[in-house]
Amino acid sequence: MLGRVLNSMADHMHIVRVKHGSEVFEIVVDPDLAYDFKDGKSVSIGEVLKFPKIFSDAKKGLAASESRLEIIFGTSDVSKVAEQIIRKGDIPVTSARLKLLQDQKRRRILDILHSNGVDPRTNAPHPLVRLESALVEARIRIDSNKSAEEQVQSVLKSLLPIIPIKFVTKELEVRIPSSFAAKSYSSIKNIGKILMEEWLGDGSWKGLVEIPGGLEEDISSKLMSLTKGSVAITLVRMKE
Repeated sequence: MLGRVLNSMADHMHIVRVKHGSEVFEIVVDPDLAYDFKDGKSVSIGEVLKFPKIFSDAKKGLAASESRLEIIFGTSDVSKVAEQIIRKGDIPVTSARLKLLQDQKRRRILDILHSNGVDPRTNAPHPLVRLESALVEARIRIDSNKSAEEQVQSVLKSLLPIIPIKFVTKELEVRIPSSFAAKSYSSIKNIGKILMEEWLGDGSWKGLVEIPGGLEEDISSKLMSLTKGSVAITLVRMKE
C-alpha cells in the first residue's frame, strides 16, 4: 500500500539522502520544515517527515534494513536516524526557499554596500533606497549558491556605471570625557577597530578608531547619544 502511495507521489517527492559506501538511506520530508529543523528552530522530526520510515529507495517504497540502520547509525529508531540524515544530507531547495535565500543575500549585499561604500563626490554613504534602485537598474542577479561576501565585488563593479561608489575605511579620533569614558568603552570596542588609545590624566579616553566608511554618521550619532553630546570626533584619514 505504502509503495503504491509513494509511486504515485514520486515526481513530487522531496527526498533527503545519505550514502554509506554503496548503500543509500532516504527520508521523505517537507523541505521547508527540514530546513527549519536543521537551523535549530522549534520543529519536531515528526513534523518534518512525510512518512515515518527510512528507505533504501523511497520512490520504490523500499524500506531500509533495520539491522543495517543499527550498524551504520547506531540505532534503528526512525526519528533518531532521520535526524542524522537531515544533518548530513542535502535538503531539496524549493522555489520559495530559493527566493528567501536570494532575498536574504540581497539584503546582506545592500548592507555591505551601505556600510562600506561612499559617494566619492561627497564621501558620504548612499541611502539604502538609492542603492536598492541601482541594483534593480543594473539588473543584478543574486547567486543563491554564493555567499553575499563572495558577490559584493562583482556587484560593486556592475553598479559603477550607474552610481558613483567606492569602498573606504575611515580613521576617527575620538575623545570621551571622564564622566562617560568607562561605561562607553565596551561600545567603542564594538563599533570599530581601535588602532591607538590612551587614558588621559583627567580620566578621559582618547583613541584612533578605524570604521567602515559608510558608518561614520551612524557611529557618530551613537557616540553622541552615549555621551549626551560630550564626545569629540575628528575625521583623521580616509583610505580606499
